[in-house]
Amino acid sequence: MGFKFYKQFDGMDCGPTCLRMIAKHYGRNYKQRTLSKICGINREGVSLLGISDAAEKIGFRSLGAKINTHELKQAELPCILHWRQYHFVVLYKIKDNKYYLADPATGLVTLDETNFKSSWLADKNLDEGVALFLSPTPNFFNLEEEEEGEVKWSFLLSYLAAYKKLIIQLGFGLLAGSLLQLITPFLTQSIVDVGINTRNISFMTAILLAQLALIVGRVGVEFIRSWILLHITTRINIAILTDFLIRLMKLPMSFFDTKMTGDIMQRMNDQRTIQNFLAGSTLNTLFSLFNLVIFSVVLIYYNIIIFFVFAASSVLYTAWIILFLKQRRVLNYKSFDTAAKNQSSIIQLINGMQEIKLNNCEQEKRWEWEHIQARLFKFNVKTLALSQYQEGGATFINEGKNILITFLSAEAVISGNLTLGGMLAIQYIVGQLSSPISQLLSFIQNFQDAKISLERLNEIHQVKEEEPPGKEWSHVLPKDKSLRLKNLTFSYAGAGNEPVLKNINLLIEAGKTTAIVGMSGSGKTTILKLLLRFYQPQHGEIKVGDEAIDNISYKTWRNQCGVVMQDGFIFSDNIKRNIAVGEEYPDTEKLNHAIKVANIHDFIDTLPLGLNTRIGADGNGISQGQRQRILIARAVYKNPAFLFFDEATNSLDTNNERQIMDNLSEFFKGRTVVIVAHRLSTVSNADNIIVLDKGRIIEQGTHHELTSQKGDYYRLVKNQLELGL
Repeated sequence: MGFKFYKQFDGMDCGPTCLRMIAKHYGRNYKQRTLSKICGINREGVSLLGISDAAEKIGFRSLGAKINTHELKQAELPCILHWRQYHFVVLYKIKDNKYYLADPATGLVTLDETNFKSSWLADKNLDEGVALFLSPTPNFFNLEEEEEGEVKWSFLLSYLAAYKKLIIQLGFGLLAGSLLQLITPFLTQSIVDVGINTRNISFMTAILLAQLALIVGRVGVEFIRSWILLHITTRINIAILTDFLIRLMKLPMSFFDTKMTGDIMQRMNDQRTIQNFLAGSTLNTLFSLFNLVIFSVVLIYYNIIIFFVFAASSVLYTAWIILFLKQRRVLNYKSFDTAAKNQSSIIQLINGMQEIKLNNCEQEKRWEWEHIQARLFKFNVKTLALSQYQEGGATFINEGKNILITFLSAEAVISGNLTLGGMLAIQYIVGQLSSPISQLLSFIQNFQDAKISLERLNEIHQVKEEEPPGKEWSHVLPKDKSLRLKNLTFSYAGAGNEPVLKNINLLIEAGKTTAIVGMSGSGKTTILKLLLRFYQPQHGEIKVGDEAIDNISYKTWRNQCGVVMQDGFIFSDNIKRNIAVGEEYPDTEKLNHAIKVANIHDFIDTLPLGLNTRIGADGNGISQGQRQRILIARAVYKNPAFLFFDEATNSLDTNNERQIMDNLSEFFKGRTVVIVAHRLSTVSNADNIIVLDKGRIIEQGTHHELTSQKGDYYRLVKNQLELGL
């Protein structure tokens, strides 16, 4: 039995996928998402330490080591290798200086020692690479395993069920088309055997007119079939994508922090892959199979020997195509790294042109690119040679089959066992049988792609929603809007990560302004994200008044929060809709008030289209200061009970900042405000200033109290005090 292979769902999932394969090798099933979670995966991927920790949690004994290839041959396999300095693969067998790898990105591959070393060795001078060895402990077999995640086609088939009548019509259309094609060989035979042999022009004319009518009928059926198929596939695609987006928008923010944009986009493409497979490949292949069976029966009727020749040659043709798949995979695997380096090199040349010119290294950088092109050419030569062997052999088998069938049918005509018209009919039937064989090979590949896409899709559906439907949620905020953080501890995903916040106890009084200051990395923004419920703390709790924030509906809570984050997003839309996000018809009075508070009216007045000016990726470029003022206007327009500002004015000039802070001071009255900032001018008027250092509160008080103590806060803002800011 071969080594069980699993493909990674996302670009950063290689480590957990390797662990999943090794666990399966020893007889235990684990879901991909479970292992990703306990590995501490984040947007940067997972470390060897994270994989080791996860392995020990599920009952493995782990040992990480830097070893050479000689020592590797003596080691217990399978093991996990750090590959190309950015990836993880499983080495499951070494035999005759051949290394058998399970690469979660590409599949099962076999490499010779030279190619293996070039990808694995971290230090080529010492002939050493990094490996993680895993061996199961008794606890591994005692722990409760998970059921292997099954690929559920049922919910996808429900999309087809909605168009049952149209699919039945499509089926009748394809059946009619097949029957019309089935009549053609008999008409061809009758033209030769009756029309030509009896020299009956009228009969031949009638048969040809019948053939013309069949062609018109077949074209008409094909037109109708295409329109029905377009209608079904378009509707299914929209339905699947809509349901996917609905599900995606219900997921917690922590999910998006561990996914690359490309991974989420891949899942969008997965919808189309599945839709094409369901409504395109599957239906067409089913009726190709029907054609295969019907025309095979007709061929047997004409000549059973010719049928067996066709069947044997088709099996040989299929085997020949499959024979080259393994070699193609190895070549693709070898060229993957070179192609990736080529892409990176081109991007680096374009983006780094300024530095290249400043450092006079044009020639060196060009030579680097040329060396990569030489390696790519080498792989292209090998790929071309392999393609020529494959295509040459396939053509030889296919044409050889046609020649042999022509010979056998001609011999049957000469010997009187077959008419000349029957020979022409057989040629037509063989032509009709060749297409379904190719389509079946394509269907197998499409099925594999759809299965992988569905696995990725299932992973999304396994993630818990932000608001699980079974829980009772509070949709009204308590009267007391003070925020209480009790014994709060939090660390970001990733093995070995130190807690960002450690045992935080903090009261943010209702209707007051609280400022949070500290050095970069002290945990200021993390507190805001926890208050906004982007993440769940590992320990402790957050309360609004006397009610736990976890009991309040996410939508209810965020509806009362006006937020300006450092990385706030500007949509590709006009200024009006960027301020009044989510409102089709913004309130003019609220809009003007928000623009006034954010002091952005002067900028808007200079634009020809004013508030209707398009900004963002598809519109006019705006400066960082203008962007921040639009984000402030967005928060003000919402008219919330709570305001959270994260470095909301750090890109503004002094005059604009002073004007906006004066405007905001009036707006802040009666609202609970939390401000994260470095600038003294932003925090000095706060009712309470919290000083953070390495995740702990070290000081708090008013600006006057803290400066008079001449402690950490004083040292933090000392330079700004001296400048009189």
